Amino acid sequence: MEFKGKTAISTGAASGMGLLFSQNWAALGGNVVMCDVNEKVLNEKVEEINSKNGGRAIGVICDVRDYEQVCNARDKAVQVFGSIDIMCNFAGGTAVRMQKVDSSKYPEFPDVPIDVYDWGIDVNLKGPFYFAHAVLKQMREQKSGLIINIGSITGEEGDGYGMDYPTSKAGLMHGLTKSVAQYGAKYGVRCVCVSPGPVLTRAAMANMHTLLGRAAEPQEIIDLILFIASDKGQFINGENIMIDGGRNAAGRRC
Repeated sequence: MEFKGKTAISTGAASGMGLLFSQNWAALGGNVVMCDVNEKVLNEKVEEINSKNGGRAIGVICDVRDYEQVCNARDKAVQVFGSIDIMCNFAGGTAVRMQKVDSSKYPEFPDVPIDVYDWGIDVNLKGPFYFAHAVLKQMREQKSGLIINIGSITGEEGDGYGMDYPTSKAGLMHGLTKSVAQYGAKYGVRCVCVSPGPVLTRAAMANMHTLLGRAAEPQEIIDLILFIASDKGQFINGENIMIDGGRNAAGRRC
């Protein structure tokens, strides 16, 4: 599997899954536009990738909540590399965790300030929506492309406290992905949602149950995305693919 001459945009690329995807993509010969709000760490990670043999990386400071910054990332990709072959929407997280909400002060959903949930919906749902709108202009012109959305088991299960996250993820899994696939097909553009269960990006994930009795390694999620992007994955379109060790199949009984 190689992606020489192919260009990816990865959001949330200074850390976590966005970074791991960027590293894998470049190692397989692809060029990558790494987007994040943390300029210092982003520049360090770009330098690390460019110090190795493989594809080239560039960093673009981008808050996915800002459509102008999203369009700037798209334009940089085209200016530097000439195309956008895959767009991966990794940026996101549960707002009450990311915003460090004190649950003792705000014990239930209606108690949490609404701007916390606004942040979560903006990052987790509007960000991918903005990027889809922006990159589809380029993909339509080049008559090819793939958009990868990142869902979550939480989009199926719900969450009685961090409600922004399942609301946003369900929107990606069941709304945006299918809609973009329907629009993009006539232009050779695909859209697929990859929805993990527990992943060992945080220690707490190890305590979430699955039928297989473990959480996923982050690389397992990236391997699925790379397969979808490869020549062997070209017939996959408009689907939400759960990669959760059977957690969704068992409900919460596992």
